[in-house]
Amino acid sequence: MTQGSDLLSLTEHRDGIWHMKLSAPRANALEPVFLDTIRAALDQIETTAPSALVMTAGRNFCSGGDVARFFEAVKAGQGKAYAQSVVPVLQEIVLRLTALPAPVVIAARGANTGGGCGFLFASDLAVIHPTSFVQPYYARVGFAPDGGWTALLPERIGAGPSLAWLQEDARKSCADLRALGLASHVSDTPEAKAFSLLDDVNLATLATAKTLVWDAERLARLDRRLKAETEAFYQRIDQPDTLKGMTAFLSPQEA
Repeated sequence: MTQGSDLLSLTEHRDGIWHMKLSAPRANALEPVFLDTIRAALDQIETTAPSALVMTAGRNFCSGGDVARFFEAVKAGQGKAYAQSVVPVLQEIVLRLTALPAPVVIAARGANTGGGCGFLFASDLAVIHPTSFVQPYYARVGFAPDGGWTALLPERIGAGPSLAWLQEDARKSCADLRALGLASHVSDTPEAKAFSLLDDVNLATLATAKTLVWDAERLARLDRRLKAETEAFYQRIDQPDTLKGMTAFLSPQEA
């Protein structure tokens, strides 16, 4: 079974292992139509009792929200309205990937920034290319964190390191991500390695382990925290300092 568009392709690789390849413009920038397409792909996967999901992309995994689109929306007095078409859908996807009763494996190259890091945080295994890096950018742009930076990342690496990362707006390299436990493997061919991790293992056992860790209580707590991120994003998006931050962020790119 295969489903394709200009934004992503969805293929049943074998025996219930699904492959979602992201291919949206501007390094998979999280725009409304793209997020809706991912949500529809998850709808399809969830009807099939999947045994695993592998997510791949191009030379950059995901650049997060499109700052230029947010900038234009805020200048037009539509900042919150545009955020409402982006942030809650991203949060839903992060929650659904975490709750999916099957292992989620991502293969990432290059940049993974802002809210796009939610895919990494929600994955069970991650294979990254040596060029891979992660950076929040919130402190520079002025947005409130989304995509699980405060809701899910502390579950992965602890509250203190998560907060320090956000406050420093640090760029974490391939080696850093390995040390933090956010990447399980480094490979020059991360896509092939990601699929190979699902060979010769009992996928039902992996799914059982995941559902025991992410039980109803823990998922409910994650849902509350993701909703809190969303509300904080709405409060920050129309602030004057956020507009100033977006302007400064975009100016070098425009120049």
